[in-house]
This record gives sequence, C-alpha cells and structure tokens, in this order.
Amino acid sequence: MKIPIRNLYYLLLYAWGHFQAGAVKDVGADDSPELPNLFSRVLVDRSHALLRRGLDRGYQATIEETRAPRGRLLLNQVAAKQTLRRSMTVCETDELTCDVLHNRILLTTLLKLSNCTDVKPSLRHELRLTAARIHDVTPLRLSADVFHRVQLSRSTSQYGFLMKVCEFVFWSLMPDQQGSNSRFQDILEDETRMSAVFEEFLRGFYRAELSACSVGSEIMPWSASAADNAALAVLPAMQTDITIRTPTDTIIVDAKYYREALGGGRYTPRLRSGHLYQLATYLAHAKKRESDRRIRGVLVYPMVQTSLKLQYELLGFPVLVATVDLAAEWVKIRDELLAIIAA
Repeated sequence: MKIPIRNLYYLLLYAWGHFQAGAVKDVGADDSPELPNLFSRVLVDRSHALLRRGLDRGYQATIEETRAPRGRLLLNQVAAKQTLRRSMTVCETDELTCDVLHNRILLTTLLKLSNCTDVKPSLRHELRLTAARIHDVTPLRLSADVFHRVQLSRSTSQYGFLMKVCEFVFWSLMPDQQGSNSRFQDILEDETRMSAVFEEFLRGFYRAELSACSVGSEIMPWSASAADNAALAVLPAMQTDITIRTPTDTIIVDAKYYREALGGGRYTPRLRSGHLYQLATYLAHAKKRESDRRIRGVLVYPMVQTSLKLQYELLGFPVLVATVDLAAEWVKIRDELLAIIAA
C-alpha cells in the first residue's frame, strides 16, 4: 500500500487531534519525502520553539546526606544509617528542575533519531545540536509504558504533539544489523499499528469536520440476560470504532485497515464475513437503545486496487461498504470521507 508522505502526515495529525491547515507546508513535508526525515524536522523545529519559550520544569524530590539540614528531616533514615555518628543528617528537598519525564523522552528521541541511518546526515547533525541545547536533562531507557506515565496540564499542552511523535518514533525504530545504529521500519507494512492510526484518523477527521455532530468511540451494553450475573461479567466489551450522531441519525462506522477489502471467499473475492457480523451486531444493539432514530452502518477500507461503494440493507439497516483512496489528492480524500457519511 502506497500513501504519499503528505497524506500520511495528514492522517497522523488528525489521529493525534492536531490538524491545522498548512501544517504540512510548515514542516516541509514536500521537502522530506520519507517519514524519518519528516519526523526529524518536526522534532527539531518544535524543540527549538520549546527552547525559545523555556523548557517545562517541575519539582522532584531529592534525598541527600548533609551537614546543613534543609527541607524535610528523614529521622527513620537517620536512625537506620546512623548518620549522626558522622555529624550528618538525611534530608528530603523538592528541587525545581527541567529533568522531568516529558523532557527526558524528547531528549532521548532526538538522540535516537540522530543515530538513525535513514535520516539524512544534515538532519542528524541538527538533531545532535538540538539535543546538546537541552541542558540538565538526562536520557532514559524508553519503553511502551513510559509514554503512558506522561502527565501534561493545560500549561504544558505544547508537549502533547511532541510526545505523540516521540511514541511513534519509538515504535518505528529498529536496530540495524550492526546494532550500533537504527533504521526506520516501513510503518505502512505494520498492519497492527496502521489499523490503530486509520481508526484514530477517521475518528479525528469526523470530529473536526462534523462539528455540529457528536463523534466518538462508544462502549455499548449487551442486550443479554443470564441467571448468573457472573456470566454477564465475562461478556467481551462491545466498543464501536466511531459513532456519529446527527440530529436524526446514528451512524456506526467500522474502520478496517487491510491490504484488500475483499478476501473472504475461497474462490471468488468476497467481503469478509466477520466484519459484517460485527457491524450487524452493533446496529442491532443500537436500535434496541435508540428505537426512535434512524440507524445505519458504514464499513470503511483504504483502497489498494479495487474501489468499492456497495450499498445494502442488512436486517433492515442501511449499510455502506466503501473504500477511500489514501493516495489521492487530499481534497478528494476529504470529499470521499464526507460523501460516505452523507450517503
């Protein structure tokens, strides 16, 4: 599957809730035809903006043995370490420092990208220079859970987009054969990662474009009963990818990122039965709760070779199965996605 770098960046901006007109031009997407170079440019430019404003600082607890008590006296450690024999005491102080988690993630990502062989040498040099300007911050070992520990407030919201980029880079960098540097894997080949991006993109797109509607993912209760409540507790979660509510309609959209939308038949390409079963279940449960509204469903796939726009009535519900060409001009993609909902 081929997606131009400009469109892929649009997908990520919508998915991360940071889409702005002209954003691609601002970071020079057309001058960075590969994703590692684009992300390097984004991190360098946004880091410079942060440095001009000043890095965020936070209080961190520091415990030290000292002859001049200050802060909180830790009597239990004084007794355990018997520091008074050395004329020392143990104190805990809160230090205002730049060495907070989001700054450490940013610094580590800059350093990792500077060792990525897929980034052009001039940008690798800029990454190192930018990292060198981030003083009093220590790198850390990145892991998946580190990003979930980041807590940002309204005053530090400028870090939100940077943390998304850093997390995406973390999942994309792989060691090269020598082990000394890293390479940027082709994210389009990672169906698991791109499935999440495609779903978040559609949700972010419709949330931004349909400002008069309610748009979001929704956990639906099962219309089920059992003699034993414990049996109900083990039912799986039923969560829609996207639920759109207009004044009259409820539209349930299922986003599926597959190389081919058709693939369920043994000899003849057919729609995937599991996708239709899942959507039909969502629609039936939505009707049970919202009997006075028009309920309809949409299955959306990225177009690879075959363009689809198939309209059905399943169990009395209007259902549209459609593809969107992510390699087209962005204006056409936007029109296609809006037409799918208006159908």
